[in-house]
Amino acid sequence: MPLTQRIYFNAVLQKNNRIAVPKLMRWQFKMEADQTLRVGIMLQTPFSGKQYFYAKMSKDGRILIPLLTLMLISRDEKPALAGNIFEITLEPA
Repeated sequence: MPLTQRIYFNAVLQKNNRIAVPKLMRWQFKMEADQTLRVGIMLQTPFSGKQYFYAKMSKDGRILIPLLTLMLISRDEKPALAGNIFEITLEPA
């Protein structure tokens, strides 16, 4: 049974531009790795905008954030955002 509603959580950006979906959320909403998700990401700063992209979750519960999306959020050519906290929105595509 795939995800059927919108969920929100905070996550730390890991190396290789990945975020981890909490295991309890994956269990509670019975999320499947093959489901396409609409992912919203917003940096926890006062002037940060929200960017959306489509992705699939890997089997270990991580989502890869495209480099272009990170560049749009940070407004830098080479964003070094690993370790920063992001507000994540997941919803069915």
